[in-house]
Amino acid sequence: MAKGEKKLKQLQRRRLRAGWLLLKGVAQAEVARRVGVSRATVCEWNERLGRGGLDALRRRPRGRPAGLDAAMRRELSQALKAGAMANGYATELWTLARVGRLIERRFGLKYSASQVWRILSAMHWSCQRPAGRARERNEQAIRQWKRKRWPMLKKTPARRGVSSSSSTNRD
Repeated sequence: MAKGEKKLKQLQRRRLRAGWLLLKGVAQAEVARRVGVSRATVCEWNERLGRGGLDALRRRPRGRPAGLDAAMRRELSQALKAGAMANGYATELWTLARVGRLIERRFGLKYSASQVWRILSAMHWSCQRPAGRARERNEQAIRQWKRKRWPMLKKTPARRGVSSSSSTNRD
């Protein structure tokens, strides 16, 4: 069990212990002292206990519920793989803002850039920079140019018999 999970279970046990004490009629101030929380916290737990019993004090998922289910994530992944231009953008560059607008258009859910980043990370997408190479690039012609033409253009220092006056040179 992970350290965080263990802590959450301890907190749940504490809430349930407080719930049992409250059900037995122990005063809220005494419950707060016994379980080590503020009286305001015990007051809130007592309200929850009154509304839903001990089940209301059990642990719940924390944070905002996920807005994109598995099917939506698959659809988003397919749209991202199709490319930005296929989704109506002028270039193939995906930005967090563009992905956020795509999610909003497709699913009607609006997310901040940081939440879009979390969604993409959870989908195992990572930040990539475009290679910046033309699609029409001819790798064979480039290799040939580098092998034949580049050496002729490259400046090389002329060999001279004159020694250097620098004291750091070995001559």
